[in-house]
Amino acid sequence: MSEITYVKGDATAPQGKGVKLIVHVCNDLGGWGKGFVLALSRRWREPEAAYRRWHRERAGNDFGLGAAQFVQVSPYIWVVNTVGQRGMGTGSNGVPVRYEAIDAALGTVAGRAAELGASVHMPRIGCGLAGGKWSRMEPLIEKRLVSRGISVTVYDFGH
Repeated sequence: MSEITYVKGDATAPQGKGVKLIVHVCNDLGGWGKGFVLALSRRWREPEAAYRRWHRERAGNDFGLGAAQFVQVSPYIWVVNTVGQRGMGTGSNGVPVRYEAIDAALGTVAGRAAELGASVHMPRIGCGLAGGKWSRMEPLIEKRLVSRGISVTVYDFGH
């Protein structure tokens, strides 16, 4: 079985050939303004615009915890906005990350990656502002993606 590849670098500039899905985690409040999303917005306008529209029109679509939105930004690159965070701050309900929602979204990502013959690229999703632990995230990625033969690269931003 393959494993997750870890590299130093920028997940908004995914390495390798072929179709690539850049996966990241969004909150369920329609907020886009801190963390990895800023790097995405510096490179492409479409993911933020699509996410904000998806949230604004949520009464008529699937926006919610566990959902995934695929936004094509170039012929070979898609950004996947996954809703895996309840709210934005750590409060009485603990950290915002919702592992079960990210797990569900990764299942959707796996299906699309298989259809497109794509590799998956991401920062350490759910582990920045969402407050998650990589020790809980990594097994979800292995179960949903790696076990299905999907190539996954995780980027640690180097200075």
